[in-house]
Amino acid sequence: MAIKIEMLRCFAMVARHGSLSDAADALDRTPSAVSMMLKQFEDHIGAPLFETARKSRLTPIGELIYEEARREVTHFENTVAVIEGLSRSELGYLRLAVTPSVASAVLPPAISTFAQKHPNVQIDIRDMDSAAIAHELSRERADIGIGTLAQVEGMQRSKLFSDAFGVVCRHDHPLAQNWDQLTWASMADHVLIANGLCGQITDPDFALLLAQSRLMVHNTASLLALVREGVGITVLPRLTVTGMQDDVVFLPLADTTVRRSVQMMSQPMNLLMPAAREFLKLMITMLRDEVLPISSEIQKF
Repeated sequence: MAIKIEMLRCFAMVARHGSLSDAADALDRTPSAVSMMLKQFEDHIGAPLFETARKSRLTPIGELIYEEARREVTHFENTVAVIEGLSRSELGYLRLAVTPSVASAVLPPAISTFAQKHPNVQIDIRDMDSAAIAHELSRERADIGIGTLAQVEGMQRSKLFSDAFGVVCRHDHPLAQNWDQLTWASMADHVLIANGLCGQITDPDFALLLAQSRLMVHNTASLLALVREGVGITVLPRLTVTGMQDDVVFLPLADTTVRRSVQMMSQPMNLLMPAAREFLKLMITMLRDEVLPISSEIQKF
C-alpha cells in the first residue's frame, strides 16, 4: 500500500495532539477512522510510531517520521492553497503588453479596479508598439495585448475603439493658427517627424509626405520632445496625446476617416490563466458600461 497524504496528515495530527480523540476532532473524523488509518501507516512502515497506546510519546523512528510528515503536510496544504488561489484569481500573475497611449490614457482605471479585487495577483505592464505586442503574444510572453493588432489564427480579438489621426505641433506653430480645413497638403512645407504609427495611414497624399521625411522617432516621449523643441511636426492618433502639456496641440484633420483602430487580443478564454481571464472580462465590462476614460471624440466599436 502506498503512503497517502491523508496517512501523513492523520499521523502528524495524532502526534501533535497526543491522543486519538483530539486528533479525530481536529480532522473532523471518528476516533476509530483515525485509529484505522494510523494502523495502516504503521503496518506500511513496519514499526510502531508511538511508545504506548495512549499515543502520548513517539518512538525514535516516530520522531524522525513526524518531522518529515509535518513538513510534507505543510507543503501539500500550501500547494493546495496556491492552486485554489490561482483558480479563484486570488493569486498568480497578469502580463499585459499595450501601446503607450493605452497604458497612460485607458488602462489606469482598469488596473486600479482589478488590483482592488485581486490584491495578490502580480501585474506586469509593458508598453511597446503594436508589432512588438503581436510578437510578445505569439511567444506567449504576454497574456493580453492591446494595440492595433491583425487577426491571428488561434487568438481571440475584440475591437475596443478607434481614434482619428491629427497633426501634432507646437501651440505657436503656423498650422495651429488656422487649421479648420487641415489636409495633408497643408503640411507640405513643414518638416514631418515620422513615427511608428505613420505606417497605418494608407492615404496616397500622406505617403508622399512620409517618403520625404528624414526623421523617424519610435518613442512617443522623445517624439513630443522634438515637437516641443520646434524641430518639426508629427502625426498621431488623438488618444496618444491625451493630457499632453499646453505647449503642444492636436489639430484634427478635415478628413476624419483617417483613423487608428485598437484591439484587445489574447489566447482563447479557456486557455488563459484565471487572472488574465478575469482582467479580460473586466475590460469588456468597463468598456460596455462606459467606465473607461474614452472621450466622445473616440469611437467605440
